[in-house]
Amino acid sequence: MPRGCLPLLLELMIGHNRELKQMDAFQFMSKLDLTLLLGRKARNVTELLTGLREVPAMCVYFHTHRTLQQHQAISPEPPNDFAYWVTTVLNNDDLGERLASIDALQFNGIEDIRQLLVSILEEHKRSAERESVCPRGKEFHFMTSQTFVFPTRYTARTLSEFRDALEKVTVNALSYHLFYVRMRPELESRSFSTWIRNSGHPGLANAIQDLDPYSHTLEGFRKAMIRLMENHGNN
Repeated sequence: MPRGCLPLLLELMIGHNRELKQMDAFQFMSKLDLTLLLGRKARNVTELLTGLREVPAMCVYFHTHRTLQQHQAISPEPPNDFAYWVTTVLNNDDLGERLASIDALQFNGIEDIRQLLVSILEEHKRSAERESVCPRGKEFHFMTSQTFVFPTRYTARTLSEFRDALEKVTVNALSYHLFYVRMRPELESRSFSTWIRNSGHPGLANAIQDLDPYSHTLEGFRKAMIRLMENHGNN
């Protein structure tokens, strides 16, 4: 090999190693949401069904994930806005219960959630003898949010660094990594469990993935994850 090529080869190898280390690092992201009214509302199940078929996907995301992200709640609220409105405004407990039974975090895409919501409402309409109309001023208002995503100053290359950062990031960062990325398949590498699994800890990743989102606030999620990581480190 020519003598002048050796330093260049070493430099390329060092640069490649730096890139690998950078790829392995977990970048904690955060987000801010701007809530927007779509100017559309529903007075009954028929109008709710029509709206669900036609609104943008992020509207469905907003109404099925908003309560999960309200980290200041002392106890979990109904799992989605559709179930809450049908139950408390239309006084339809049976339909509300069916809508509330949807576990949004078990889906890998917003359209899958939309289709299940639509199918439940369609089945209800086929069997319903009459249709209730909400009182004036109690209409369901379709809303959405514009999400702004940005990196935080926290990164991690080891499980220990990950745990330390997890204690410091804001709840908006937790919301992004726990909920938002699950609905965006292209962002899978940014989920906590995916990075932990790829770092060689599949058991811990599965335990984190199995945490029940309806039994925790975001702060509760943080504490539960830290406990799992501490127990994992002691094994």
